[in-house]
Amino acid sequence: MGHIGLGVAAGLGHGVDSRAPLVPPPWNCFRASVHTMTEQTTDRPGRRTALQRRVLAATGVSYVIVLLDTSIVNVALNDISGSLAIRIDGLQWVVDAYTLAFAGLLLTGGTLGDRWGVRRTYLAGLLVFTAASATCGLAGGLPVLIAGRIVQGLGAALLVPAALALINHAHPVTAQRARAVGIWMSLGGAAMAAGPLVGGGLVTVLGWRSIFFVNVPIGFVGLLLARRVTDPPLPPVRRQVDLIGLTSGGLALAAPMGALIEGQRLGWTSPPILAGIALGVVAIVVFLVAESRSTRPMLPLSLFRNRLFAASTYASVTSAFVFYGLLFVTSLYFQQVRGSSPLEAGAALLPMTVTVALGGYYSDRIARFLGARWSMCAAFCLYAIGAGGLLAFGPRSPYEVALTPMVIIGLACGFISPAATAPALGTVTKDRSGIAAAALNSARQSGSTAGVAVFGTLAATLHPFTNGLRAALLVTGAASVIAALVWSLAVPGRTDPDLCR
Repeated sequence: MGHIGLGVAAGLGHGVDSRAPLVPPPWNCFRASVHTMTEQTTDRPGRRTALQRRVLAATGVSYVIVLLDTSIVNVALNDISGSLAIRIDGLQWVVDAYTLAFAGLLLTGGTLGDRWGVRRTYLAGLLVFTAASATCGLAGGLPVLIAGRIVQGLGAALLVPAALALINHAHPVTAQRARAVGIWMSLGGAAMAAGPLVGGGLVTVLGWRSIFFVNVPIGFVGLLLARRVTDPPLPPVRRQVDLIGLTSGGLALAAPMGALIEGQRLGWTSPPILAGIALGVVAIVVFLVAESRSTRPMLPLSLFRNRLFAASTYASVTSAFVFYGLLFVTSLYFQQVRGSSPLEAGAALLPMTVTVALGGYYSDRIARFLGARWSMCAAFCLYAIGAGGLLAFGPRSPYEVALTPMVIIGLACGFISPAATAPALGTVTKDRSGIAAAALNSARQSGSTAGVAVFGTLAATLHPFTNGLRAALLVTGAASVIAALVWSLAVPGRTDPDLCR
């Protein structure tokens, strides 16, 4: 399920009032669970089951299109480039605009659910996402396409935490809730894994615009299903949005990424690039100062005083950085260098995306067997081994040369996401676990954004394309080895059994 699913399902906090008591699972907008004793005694079993099915169907549909958009776009990039005359830096924006908006607004999405009502926020998010998808499909140029992708990210940031709030309200029993969240996550994971193949088929048969138009009927189905979903029986809460944190945090992420993407085209010492770097530095300082002084910060910085939590965040960022960066450049490599069609490229990438779900499924068992310390180090070493194996995959090499390295990379990605989340959440009290999980998930989105920006820049700067790919693979190996070293120093071996619980 990759980097969105697990971090979100572990508990999306609102990042507004870290002192407020939370009820497991830890989402502030899940306050409806305080009513579960009454609901269990008054609701008829048949009525409760019907409600649960409606909620799971509605939220599952929305999560499918959110996760589908994290992987389906990659196989369409070559056709988008040819149709709209877009260079590789423009393609980077097409991918990163979505994740930038999603990462920057995710911590605020739950707060808006408190203010507006969960069901209303969910419907608004799904409607925004669906309309933005249609805008992307109709785009006649890069600016409109990027704008549509940004609005897609906004819609996703609204609907994902609200969807989980609805699941919690409909499933008051812990075991039922866990099973429902597991099904919800598996639907998203299947969508992400199938994204390259589905996207390749759509692009081959109907053209690149179809990968966005396909969200429209699915979104309308989700809206129709959600009409029969009931809202948690609590009035909206007037929580304040951390506007300073939201603005400075967004600029701290977007300005450096923009400078990195546009640096090769405008010149690394050009005024716009230097201004972007300076703006990013100032925004980071403002964000850190504002969050440290706020009584209700969007992101409590005290979380990072614990070295295990800080190491888990670093591991999450690094894993997303290398996986989504490689997904971006390898998709272009198959099409631009090896001459694969979008469908062929999607099929070629399938082993790397499918094995993400497999690695996540066995993550807990592996961590218990090897211990939290060494299993994570081994996973990052697998990243490096997979990247080393892909170095031998040339333009005329048999596909089998790339198959095993891509499987290894996918397994490593799938393992690291849950393996980094579990020990990190173990470092915080229950009243802060929601915001801790949200911070981890935002870190993953930020890492994927940086990966596309850095690896795309390497591919655009170093010619021919194969040189850019090799540089990206070398960066993957170096980043993975460093992450393994950081984790080994941050996680004492004697604490392994506790971290895996």
